[in-house]
Amino acid sequence: MPPSNPEQGEEERSISEAAPANRVSRRSFLSHLGAAGLAATASPVLAAPAPPIAAQTNVLPPPAGSIPVTLKINGEQHSLNLDPRTTLLDCLRENLNLPGTKKGCDHGQCGACTVHVNGQRVNSCLSFAIMHSADEINTIEGLGTPDHLHPMQASFVEHDAYQCGYCTSGQIMSAVALKSEPIGPTDDDVKQGMYGNICRCGAYPNIVAAVQAARRLA
Repeated sequence: MPPSNPEQGEEERSISEAAPANRVSRRSFLSHLGAAGLAATASPVLAAPAPPIAAQTNVLPPPAGSIPVTLKINGEQHSLNLDPRTTLLDCLRENLNLPGTKKGCDHGQCGACTVHVNGQRVNSCLSFAIMHSADEINTIEGLGTPDHLHPMQASFVEHDAYQCGYCTSGQIMSAVALKSEPIGPTDDDVKQGMYGNICRCGAYPNIVAAVQAARRLA
């Protein structure tokens, strides 16, 4: 049905004819979308290069409440800033990257954390690191190397005196200290002397055999 107003019909035709020119086609839309996505993805590449790592590195101040302490571990001096509550065990493992000393019970009951302080065995989980600034501290890492084992380490290997191995470093450190302690010669004497070192795998007969073999070499 023709419009009642000729001028109105003419206006509608002009609008309908002009609409395609302003309409965005599907292909055009996807092209623009792809270009925008590419620009967003490439923006990090076009960004200014990052400054050298050295320029970004800042020397952090010591933690609040920490105090300076120098420890002699396996013959080497280490200057540290430590929280006074830091145990010798945590200092060795977390601050000095010496993980051979194991954290077992953290209550001084299993012996896995045994180290030598001035030649005597100590449960490092029960001792504050700052107490030992004037001491000689030795850990399993300073006892021997894979190419040159300490006699006690070699004896543990020879007698298969371990299973999972978690308690082994503490067992060996105690056994080495035991050689200079006044204990008797029998297996029962060794068992009594090693009483503070627990092996959850139950390798006690082989541990005693290893300790006795190493004692006979001395």
